[in-house]
Amino acid sequence: MTPTQRFDAVILGAGAAGLFCAAEAAATGGRVLLIDHARAPGEKIRISGGGRCNFTNMGCGPHAFISENPHFAKSALSRYTQWDFIDLVAGAGIAYHEKTLGQLFCDGSAREIIRLLTDRLAAAGGTLWLSAEVGSVDKVPDGFRLQITRDGRECLIETTQLVIATGGKSIPKMGASDFGYRIARQFGHEIVETRPALVPLTFGDGTIEPLRDMAGISADVSVSANGQSFREALLFTHRGLSGPAILQISSYWRPGQAITVDLMPGGGAREQLRDLRQSSGARSVGRSLASILPQKLARHLVGRAGLTGNLADQSDADLQHLVTAATAWKLWPTGTEGYRTAEVTAGGVDTGGVSSRTMQSTTIQGLYFIGEVLDVTGWLGGYNFQWAWSSGWAAGQAVAERITSLRT
Repeated sequence: MTPTQRFDAVILGAGAAGLFCAAEAAATGGRVLLIDHARAPGEKIRISGGGRCNFTNMGCGPHAFISENPHFAKSALSRYTQWDFIDLVAGAGIAYHEKTLGQLFCDGSAREIIRLLTDRLAAAGGTLWLSAEVGSVDKVPDGFRLQITRDGRECLIETTQLVIATGGKSIPKMGASDFGYRIARQFGHEIVETRPALVPLTFGDGTIEPLRDMAGISADVSVSANGQSFREALLFTHRGLSGPAILQISSYWRPGQAITVDLMPGGGAREQLRDLRQSSGARSVGRSLASILPQKLARHLVGRAGLTGNLADQSDADLQHLVTAATAWKLWPTGTEGYRTAEVTAGGVDTGGVSSRTMQSTTIQGLYFIGEVLDVTGWLGGYNFQWAWSSGWAAGQAVAERITSLRT
């Protein structure tokens, strides 16, 4: 007969959100179990930020998140803020620094963040099971029953509260799957269509062939799509475009739409070219432009504008043609590199069926969704980690309160 173990709460997924939630839930002394199929916790934390974990952003706020309900994230983000997590990191003696645009990274290794989270879980008395596969998840009168395979043996787990923190589909080689969405559907929740986000864009041969010579070149640009713009670095690759600016705009771009690239952001491009005509007009247009843009990119831009000769020979109309080519370069991606390289998954469990305060299902008592599995997607730069901490905290508080109430 398969043995049954009982817990006050079970959290599925030992990533950022799950680890944080489990420690919060266990803080009042309840029996809390955190389960993951991986051999180690926090694997996406470990590889994030080049191994240094961009753990939050000082400018974090609801403006930096995409969702069918743009108001959903406000409650959790306001009750557990970036400053709360920064205090936690500093209190643990983890040295960190700001890189750019409010992004905070560990001075050392991302493993320090994982150790912080696992130490908190252990201190709270929580239990962590790794290399554990979840089979069936069923609703029973007083909660949920899960079938688990661990160390080659099957067991049954019963719990009054179940938290889904299984993430999205991004980076499948690390075990990412649609498991969380399947559980949500099983219990009657809608799923907002998912797609790769924070991901490089790809192009058809007709577009990419002229750009392949620039693979490896990076430039400070502004990229726009669907009314949203980001000014950061763009990187040309053999397959298309990458770099922070492209990853950011990929979350807003939709198939069939164009993106607009401004190679001379900040305004004043016309005046800048006029000044160049005065100071280095005896040079070719390409050589003159190479003083403000990478040489190969300058040459490509001049070719697209159809200009020849020296810069001094160009009329104001010619310069305006070059300005337009430089600041309103329209490109039509054919797709993205997909979940293989996407940092996150956009879409997910529809927040219309989830409490923004507790992360609990509005139809199934004791069922919670946190982190990336929800239809909440942050910008590049630590925002998605902050959503993991904030949503994990909100659910953890709610779970702990219910554990206490059920015991009194």
